[in-house]
Amino acid sequence: MPIQHRAEETRNRILSAAQTCFSRSGFAAASVADICTEAGVTKGAFYYHFTSKQNLFFELLKSWLKVVDLGLETARGSAPTVSDGLIQMAGSTRIIFENSLGYLPLFLEFWQQSIRDPQVWQQVKEPYRAYQQYFRRIVEAGVADGSLKAENPGVAANALLGLGVGLILQGLIDPAEADWAANTQEAVRIMLRGMGEK
Repeated sequence: MPIQHRAEETRNRILSAAQTCFSRSGFAAASVADICTEAGVTKGAFYYHFTSKQNLFFELLKSWLKVVDLGLETARGSAPTVSDGLIQMAGSTRIIFENSLGYLPLFLEFWQQSIRDPQVWQQVKEPYRAYQQYFRRIVEAGVADGSLKAENPGVAANALLGLGVGLILQGLIDPAEADWAANTQEAVRIMLRGMGEK
């Protein structure tokens, strides 16, 4: 087996083991040693691939966000207007709910701990800021194609993001309460009507 392939396989085993350990014990209680034991690797192998437990967590978070991004872009891609695309994106949150069950306590625990470490907190904010810019560009495109009216695209983007994050959190906290993807889609329709959706 080529060395590069072995290294990638080891890295993936560590990621999988970390997900298991974090889910079982929580972020704080799961140690690097626990992750190494679960993965069947040495600490040297761990630190060859990841600089810290936090760095490893960020890699897991990035993997999860890639699934989210793919779902959003796929839903948006076929829509005739930006407002139609936003409604389809809201419906695609079903993928987010399906891929996120069980992760919420882990994310909340990690974010709580990261508040105490300014460097880690900066990295935690990066995905959020990226989504702010992503939705701002979408709103600006909607203003350009005439399907949205927004005097301040940044505020409109923050409102859309806040709505989405809030509904996703509700869905993860109480998944059986409602069809959260349908609720998210209807909530976006309501918001878009206020932004001049035609």
